[in-house]
Amino acid sequence: MRAFSIGENDAGQRLDRFLVKAVPLLPPSLAQKYVRIKRIKVNGARAARDLRLRAGDVVECWINDEFFDAPDESNVYLTIAAPRVTVVFEDENIVLLDKPAGQLCHAGDGAAGGATLIDHLLAYLYQKHEWRPREENAFTPALCNRIDRNTSGLVIAAKNAEALRVLNEKIKARELTKRYLCVCLGRPDPPKGRIECVLRKDERENKMRVYHHAVPDGRSAVTLYETLETRGGLSLVEVELLTGRTHQIRASFADVGCPLLGDGKYGVGAANRKYGETAQLLCSHRLRFDFPTDAGVLNYLRGREFAADAPPFRAKYFG
Repeated sequence: MRAFSIGENDAGQRLDRFLVKAVPLLPPSLAQKYVRIKRIKVNGARAARDLRLRAGDVVECWINDEFFDAPDESNVYLTIAAPRVTVVFEDENIVLLDKPAGQLCHAGDGAAGGATLIDHLLAYLYQKHEWRPREENAFTPALCNRIDRNTSGLVIAAKNAEALRVLNEKIKARELTKRYLCVCLGRPDPPKGRIECVLRKDERENKMRVYHHAVPDGRSAVTLYETLETRGGLSLVEVELLTGRTHQIRASFADVGCPLLGDGKYGVGAANRKYGETAQLLCSHRLRFDFPTDAGVLNYLRGREFAADAPPFRAKYFG
């Protein structure tokens, strides 16, 4: 038998969803059966699979030891002696990180090689003794948004389950304002405006296709932009995302004839070679927590705005 004491980071979850994380080797169908036949109990009593757990509850699992995953000491965060994180803001609930271009947010983001941003964040929190994985049943600090490997700038991370829940809700409700800086070819016409289109992923080429009419599986994309400066055939543009689609800025600007400099997927190869750029010049440089509705434990962030360091490409081409 294994017992789990429910802490604040586990509270509020359904019993069946908690079991998926706490006992990862137990198939969900078998977990439901064990709940039904009272081999999994809460506070010593039978419980429904959709019971919402509360802090202080004890989940008892009267099941074979083979279903319990032994602690894995090979986790990447344990191998990082000196975590590389640039912290823009941090408190007991969140961390705002300034991710460098070239680093993956997660290991499953489509490329291999080196520790990811989440690996370095976990190592950072672990070494500060703010995250103790052996004391947690299911929660792990998590990134709330992600940006492409070769895009730099602000990424939000939650340090506890309640902050993660709130941020996920607010991002989904579009209660955060995200602004980007980019360098594009030519000069957008008009210099300030709005790009509306429909994006659909081309699985074969692993890129987004742009349409100006409804298509099956297509998703609307709305982008605001303002040209800040133009020099030598290049423009520095600030972009605000009203929707958060994959490759939205890169695909939308390519569609209007102003692809991002350095973009190997949507850009112009000859121009990229001319300037010696091998990755899109794009930075998530400003973030504001608007929160027009209640944000619970994060209400204190309402109206606050944060900025990343100016990306190197700004000084290089517009300094």
